[in-house]
Amino acid sequence: MQLFCENLHKYKRLKTKEVNIGGLLLGNYHPIRIQTMTTTDTMDTAATIEQSIRCIEAGAELVRITAPSIKEAQNLQAIKDGIRAAGFDTPLVADIHFTPNAAEIAARIVEKVRINPGNYADKKKFETLEYTDQTYMAELERIRAKFVPLVNICKQYGTAMRIGTNHGSLSDRIMSRFGDTAIGMVESALEFLRIARDENYHNIVLSMKSSNPQVMVQAYRLLANKMNEEFGECYPLHLGVTEAGDGEDGRIKSAVGIGTLLKDGLGDTIRVSLTEEPELELPVCKSIIKECVTIASANQDEPPLDSIDLGGYDPYHYMRRQSLEVQNIGGSHVPVVVADMGKIENIHPQSLAAIGYSYNAQDDKWTVTDFAADYLFAEEVPNFSLPGTLRVITHYEQWLKAADKTKVMPYINRATYLSDAVKSDFVNFLDLGAHEGLDADFLAAIKNDPTVVLVLHSNAKESFKELRKQMMQLEIEGVQQPVIFIVNSKGNHAEEHLIHYASTAGALLLDGFGDGLILGPDYQLPKSLTDCEQANQNAFGILQATRTRISKTEYISCPSCGRTLFDLQETTAKIRAVTNHLKGVKIAIMGCIVNGPGEMADADFGYVGSGVGKITLYKGQEVVKRAIPSEVAVDELINLLKENDVWVEPKMN
Repeated sequence: MQLFCENLHKYKRLKTKEVNIGGLLLGNYHPIRIQTMTTTDTMDTAATIEQSIRCIEAGAELVRITAPSIKEAQNLQAIKDGIRAAGFDTPLVADIHFTPNAAEIAARIVEKVRINPGNYADKKKFETLEYTDQTYMAELERIRAKFVPLVNICKQYGTAMRIGTNHGSLSDRIMSRFGDTAIGMVESALEFLRIARDENYHNIVLSMKSSNPQVMVQAYRLLANKMNEEFGECYPLHLGVTEAGDGEDGRIKSAVGIGTLLKDGLGDTIRVSLTEEPELELPVCKSIIKECVTIASANQDEPPLDSIDLGGYDPYHYMRRQSLEVQNIGGSHVPVVVADMGKIENIHPQSLAAIGYSYNAQDDKWTVTDFAADYLFAEEVPNFSLPGTLRVITHYEQWLKAADKTKVMPYINRATYLSDAVKSDFVNFLDLGAHEGLDADFLAAIKNDPTVVLVLHSNAKESFKELRKQMMQLEIEGVQQPVIFIVNSKGNHAEEHLIHYASTAGALLLDGFGDGLILGPDYQLPKSLTDCEQANQNAFGILQATRTRISKTEYISCPSCGRTLFDLQETTAKIRAVTNHLKGVKIAIMGCIVNGPGEMADADFGYVGSGVGKITLYKGQEVVKRAIPSEVAVDELINLLKENDVWVEPKMN
């Protein structure tokens, strides 16, 4: 199997062609560039200039501005002049959908244009079309006729281009030929890239965006593979998870998708798409790059990829690793969350509120949330009755003293496990460092033990690579025991912890590995209940973002731009407030039709701007209510949820 990166086991950045964007060099080992997109009306020249400057001052090396029609494309000149007059030479990017004429105007003004191959030369009607090879080639010639004029203008003016595929806006032609697949996303871009190469135009960046990190990661990996296979070279990659949302969820989803690829050396520029002010995206970009990009040697000591046994590892198709069922871990169970309270002294019933269990002393009852940890790791076994199905994991010596060994499970090291020491009849959590060898005696013992859950950890700087390597080795050796990952962060604050957790644990989960998570700050440092609460929340967020355990409502929310037809941040907050109790429901909140039925392809329901003050509601990709006044649209969305039997009344506190 030809792979997407140069080294699975050590960081090595993928070599890509060099692209010049108004003097900013991208690809070919240049620093990974960070960018964002304005949210102002492009016809509001002063506001767009002001916001662009704020973004530049926050660190943006590229600023993208929407140009949905000819008039906005023409106004890019006034915006560019204003930014240059203020003393900034940051390259500008025009974002184009549907309108080749606007792209051709913009390419004469700004340093880069972004086109979406799904709608640049095609109209999306959600139709299934039948093609012979001959008629399909005729369609490609039609696309060539529309696309070559833009290519020629870009060549003449030295303008760069991004061919930006979005999962949700694949054309009917691509969908009919390849289906709703990662290869369909790749082919959508390659069709345009082949035309550009035929015209000897190479100043190109590509992207494969999706709101689903699983799909996004597979598509980028496949794109790198296909470019190397077909052209013998790779063009620079712009990484992003589209419609990531806001707050912690948006940061987790972005770090999972972007971080997974960066850790394997893919990516030359990134944009974090948050439903927030655009300048707030840039610190997150910096944090992801700081966490995920390693300054590495040429890794000359590593064997070439074709000599590495991949076992059953397939980076292009998500498939969860098959594992044995040990109690509620592994098998068909969703991954468990283990709350690490090992540094918390004197755990009492109220302490467990941090991990989803609230105790009412007056009634002597527990309330359990959707974010309740499945296991609790503690240095000492709590001296009170535990709620529900919560179990305690503790060090072996403490477990020996425990009175109720149905509720308390041992955390045991290799030496003790291989000895004749007494063990649990239910679950034995076996410590395993990712750097440790898998000798024959150890393998024989664990393979025949239906009580073993491996707890895998790594202190290496490239912990994701080391953990993945060990998982591949377990697969090769035929070990099917469930695996829980310990991911400890050495970050300095909450966002750095979150980025580390999401990019490390998320990357492993996207590869199909893992039956549980233990997250925490550096284990050598003291922890507070606030740390435990944050880590527990992060764990459930990462499982949600990787689609491996759904615990809450998911919002697919675009980051807003000049096309947005309502206050996206305010509306998103309003919809969250009334729907955040609907576990497992995916709701898309889109500012305009460009980010409408296509971009929200993964959603169950959609709330889309269709005109000034007007909203269209969708069920899946089907329009169910048109042109609803925005002041009553949220109520109409609730009615739609009720009509489809997914609404439940929120619990009263």
